[in-house]
Amino acid sequence: MSVFSYQLNDHRVAIVTIDVPGEKMNTLRDSFAADLEAILTQSRSDDVTGLVFISGKSDNFIAGADIKMLDSATSRADALKLSEMCQQAFFAMKKLPFPTVAAIHGAALGGGLEFAMACDYRVCTDSPSTKLGLPEVQLGLLPGGGGTQRLPKLVGIQKALEWMLTGKQVFAKQARKAGLVDDCVPQSILLDVAVRLARAGKPKPTKPKLDKLSQLLESNPFGRNIIFRKAEDNVLKKTGGHYPAPLAIIKAVRASVELDELKAYKTEAEGFADLVMSEVSKSLRGIFFATTEMKKEWQSDDATPTSRVAVLGGGLMGAGIAHVSAVKAGVPVRIKDVAQQGISNALNYSYKILSKRQKRRIMSKAELQLAMNRITGATDYSGFKHMDMVIEAVFEDLKLKQSMVADVERECGEHIIFASNTSSLPIGQIAAQAARPENVIGLHYFSPVEKMPLVEIIPHAGTSESTIARTVSFARKQGKTPIVVKDCAGFYVNRILAPYVNEAANLLLAGEPIEKIDQALVEFGFPVGPLALLDEVGIDIGSKIAPILEQELGPRFKAPGAFSRLIDAKRLGRKTGRGFYKYEQKGKKVDESVYDLLGVTVSPRLNKQEIANRCVAQMLNEAARCLDEGIIANARDGDIGAIFGIGFPPFLGGPFSYIDKRGISKVCSELSTFATDNPVFTPAEPLMAMAQAGKQYY
Repeated sequence: MSVFSYQLNDHRVAIVTIDVPGEKMNTLRDSFAADLEAILTQSRSDDVTGLVFISGKSDNFIAGADIKMLDSATSRADALKLSEMCQQAFFAMKKLPFPTVAAIHGAALGGGLEFAMACDYRVCTDSPSTKLGLPEVQLGLLPGGGGTQRLPKLVGIQKALEWMLTGKQVFAKQARKAGLVDDCVPQSILLDVAVRLARAGKPKPTKPKLDKLSQLLESNPFGRNIIFRKAEDNVLKKTGGHYPAPLAIIKAVRASVELDELKAYKTEAEGFADLVMSEVSKSLRGIFFATTEMKKEWQSDDATPTSRVAVLGGGLMGAGIAHVSAVKAGVPVRIKDVAQQGISNALNYSYKILSKRQKRRIMSKAELQLAMNRITGATDYSGFKHMDMVIEAVFEDLKLKQSMVADVERECGEHIIFASNTSSLPIGQIAAQAARPENVIGLHYFSPVEKMPLVEIIPHAGTSESTIARTVSFARKQGKTPIVVKDCAGFYVNRILAPYVNEAANLLLAGEPIEKIDQALVEFGFPVGPLALLDEVGIDIGSKIAPILEQELGPRFKAPGAFSRLIDAKRLGRKTGRGFYKYEQKGKKVDESVYDLLGVTVSPRLNKQEIANRCVAQMLNEAARCLDEGIIANARDGDIGAIFGIGFPPFLGGPFSYIDKRGISKVCSELSTFATDNPVFTPAEPLMAMAQAGKQYY
C-alpha cells in the first residue's frame, strides 16, 4: 500500500498527501522510492502544472527515514545502495518539467528535510511544532539523500555545517530567515500558499542569504579552506576524534563546492555507507532503539494525568524541577520554601533560561510570560490541596523527608503522589511512617535538571503500580527518559558513579595530578573528568552520599577521609569558587594549594590510559553487581542510565555494551590485576560466572 495519495485540483495542480498507514509519524520506508516513482510517472502522464506534497498527519511532515532500514544493510554495498536509491529518487523530482512544493507542518527531519529540499519550493507553518533539521550526526551518520549537497546551496556553507554537525533543529521563522524555506504562514492557509507557488512556474536559481563576511569567505577557495579547517579543528576538539560522522560531513560538504556534481554525490553516498557499518553508529542507533522501546513501557490507560505539581525546596534542584514541570510539561507549579528568597531564586532561575530563548527568538515575550505565570510560590502549604504530585528536593536528611511526607499527607488529597528527589536514601525508609505508603516513590533528577535527560524512578516494596505509571508518564511529559530502578542506597546511577569518583580521588592522593586524571577520562569519552564533576556537584554533597552508601553496601564505598579537609576549608567546588579547581571570570584552573591541603606530593606514575582503565573498571564492576541484584531490570536500562545520567561515552554504547565489546574475560582479568593492589577491584561474582560460561549481556 502506497504512502502517497494523489488528487488533481481545478488548476491541474496535483496534491500528493503523505500518510504512512497505521503510524503516528511519517517516515521514509523501503517502498518509498518505488512509490515516489509511481507518483511522478502519473503526474507526467496527467500533464500537471505543479505538484504539492503535504502530510496527512496532524503534527509531522516526514520525521526522517525509518532507521530499521539500516539494520537490513548487512554490508557496505547494501548501505551504499540505500543512499544512491534516495539520491536518484530526489534527482528525478528535480528534473520534473513543472514545479514541486513541499508544504510542511510539524517535523521535517533527516530524510524528510532532504525530500523537501529536493522540491523547487518549501513553505512551512509558523507553528511551534514545525521544526526542520538534519540530525543524522546524532546517530553517527551523515545525511545520505543529498542533504550535504543541497543544504549549503540554500543556507550557505557555514550555517549548513553548523546545523549538520550539531544535528540542530530550527524553527520555522529561523528557517525562513536563513533561506531554507520560501515562506512561513499560518496552518490554515498552508495548502493555498503551496498551490499558488506550484502555479508560479519553476524558480530561478538564487544564492544563499549571507552577510558580507560570509559572502567573502564562501566565494573563494582560500576563504572556504579557512571555514573547513576551522570546522575540523572544532570537531576534533569537541569529540576527541571518537566520532567519525562529523569529519565525514565536512568532507561531503567540501565536495559539494569543490567537485563536480556526480563526484560530490558519490562522496556523500560512500561516506554514508562507511558510517552505517561503523561500530560508533551501531552503538548510537542502539541507544535510539533502546529509548524508543522504553517509551512503550509503564503505559497505563488508568493512570490519572498529573495536571498540578508542587515542589518542596527552591534550591538549584527544586528550581530546575519546577522549570521543566512548567515549561516542558506545561502544568501549574507551586514552590514551597522556608524563605521567600528561595522562591524568588527559583523564579529567577526559570526567567533567565526563558529570557535566553526569547533573545534567540525561539519564543515570544507573551510565551515567556505565559510560562512564568505557571510558577507560583509560598512559604506555607497554601495552594497544595488540589495538587496531583509533590516533588521533594531538600537536604539528604531522613527525618526531614519523613516529616514532609506527613505534612503532604495532611495538606493534600488522598490521591497525591509524594516523589522524593533523594540521591541516596532508600525510599522505603522515607515511606516508613507514611499513612499512604503506596503513594510514595523516588524521582531522582540529575543536575542541571533542564539539561540532563535522565530520571530514576524508584518504587519501594509498597509503591502501587498506578503510582509508578503516573510518575513515569509525568517524567516523560517533562521531556525526561525515565528508568525504573530497585529501591537500594544510591539506586543505580550514583551507585556506579561513587566507586568511579573514589578511584579518581585515590589516584590523586597517590600523587597523580588533578588535570591529568580529568583529562584521562575526557579523552576516554566522558564530557568532564571525575574531579571536575565533583566540583560541579559539590564536594559537600558527595560527602553526604558516601557514608550512606558505605553503611548500606559495605566498605568498598568508603570515600577517602582526606576530603573532609576540603569541606572544613569551605572548598566545596564551583559554588564557593574553589574546590579542586579555582573558578574565575576567565574560567577555571587547578588550584595548586589543594595538594598541600590534602598532603599530596605530586608524583605521576601512570599514563592516561591506565588512569582511565582503573576508574572505569570500578564502574563496570559495580554495574554488573547492580544488574545481578535487580537494581536495574536489564542491561539496556543500565546502558541508558549511565549514558544519560553521567555521560558514559555514547559511542561505546554504555557499560554493558562496552563490557561485551571488550570481552567479559578480559574485563575480569584486568580487574583481577588491579585487585592485587586494592581488593575493592575484585571482579564481581556475576562477571566471573559469565566469563566462565562464555556469556554476553547482549
